[in-house]
Amino acid sequence: MDPKILELTRDDPRYTYEAYEFVCDAVTFTQERLGRSADGEDEPDADHHVSGAELLRGACDLAVREFGLMAPVVFKTWGIRTTGDFGELVFKLIKVDRLSKSDRDEMEDFHEVFDLDKALTEGFEMTLGDTPRRGDR
Repeated sequence: MDPKILELTRDDPRYTYEAYEFVCDAVTFTQERLGRSADGEDEPDADHHVSGAELLRGACDLAVREFGLMAPVVFKTWGIRTTGDFGELVFKLIKVDRLSKSDRDEMEDFHEVFDLDKALTEGFEMTLGDTPRRGDR
């Protein structure tokens, strides 16, 4: 366990350790997806930065990939209810040097960007064939 993240969870118990880890993973996932990963083989001044909106979309895609329809439940369990919560997590991780920020990054970049629950459930569809019939139990 990362002692810096443990300290964050002690200072602000609204978010779980897993929430902070997930945000770090989501940054890496989003960078890779956008071709901006810091794999050490590109130019030293290459831009690996992802915007707040890009990170939010990447985080939702990663959550759906990892947790499927349970993504909204997992997020709520971790204390994440809105896109603004991601901003809180990101800026706390910046404060302990787990993430870095550019001059153009602001907390407002995460404020009410979209409905998180809707973004996590878009594309999922329950059909009659998905529910067990009386005799199938």
